[in-house]
Amino acid sequence: MKNLEEIVSLVPDLDRSDLERWLHDALIVAVEDHGSPRLDDVQVARVRLICALRYDMEVEEETLPVVLDLIDQLHATRERLFRLSQAVLAQDDEVRAAVLDIMAETRRGR
Repeated sequence: MKNLEEIVSLVPDLDRSDLERWLHDALIVAVEDHGSPRLDDVQVARVRLICALRYDMEVEEETLPVVLDLIDQLHATRERLFRLSQAVLAQDDEVRAAVLDIMAETRRGR
């Protein structure tokens, strides 16, 4: 867990006021520790992502929530697909073959 000062020093070009605004706008989520916000590694990575979107790609501030929501949806979908693939792999050969056949038909446009 890192405090805001540590994050500002770790992330190039990050402005403290931007970080505080993103916290206020719930684009990132902090855990309170002795009255001070701290971010875990996932949230620090999210700060880096937001910095890339905002500073490097020049995504407008008011567009950030939409872009982040879409990215979150994509990650959730990937996680569901991974779980589904694990469930299919855990099935017997007949069930796996049936699922793969259906997927092949779908790819062929049937």
